[in-house]
Amino acid sequence: MTGERRLTARGSARRTSLLDAAEKVLVTSGNAAASLRAVAAEAGVRIGHLQHFFPTRADLIHAVLARALDRSLHRLAGTTGFRPAADDDAPAPAADPAATVTALLAEHDDPHLVRLYVEVWALAARDEDIAPVVRAFYRTYVAHVEDFVRRCRPDLPAGDRRARAETFVALLEGAALMRSGIAGTRSAALDRHLVRQAVRLLTGPPEEEPPSL
Repeated sequence: MTGERRLTARGSARRTSLLDAAEKVLVTSGNAAASLRAVAAEAGVRIGHLQHFFPTRADLIHAVLARALDRSLHRLAGTTGFRPAADDDAPAPAADPAATVTALLAEHDDPHLVRLYVEVWALAARDEDIAPVVRAFYRTYVAHVEDFVRRCRPDLPAGDRRARAETFVALLEGAALMRSGIAGTRSAALDRHLVRQAVRLLTGPPEEEPPSL
């Protein structure tokens, strides 16, 4: 049993170093250079060693995104107390909506993280194997936000909660491009409106349906 634990720890450390290498290649060299061979070279291992952990580039990108989401959830737990519910019947701790939005927006201050997402988006736009991985990542992200909305407004219909969660994710992902300087300029006024609109999506009362276009 002790030997198995050592092997598991060693394997985990190797996996982490490979993910670190993948992130570095994406951020410093761009999505076009993010081949398995380039990642293996960055990690200083043979490509067969990399493929032992991640057989395809899609598997590697899936792991990179999953780790990024886990880090975000860990930071949220530390700053706001928010943790995803284990199941629908388990009591879930509450978290302040404004503090949660502020914590998520603070991630835009990390240029490494913003660049990582930009490069993965670009990769997904041109690679049919990566696109489903990115869509699956955002389904998970939306599900966590939907869980948060459910805690704030359990009276909302499921379809409304889902739509709010999707809109929330779209708002924050677009905000990353604006606030990071890639597509716009950050300002205090922008931040105030972002927080206000995002909190409204999480906690606001049901809205009347807009007139059909």
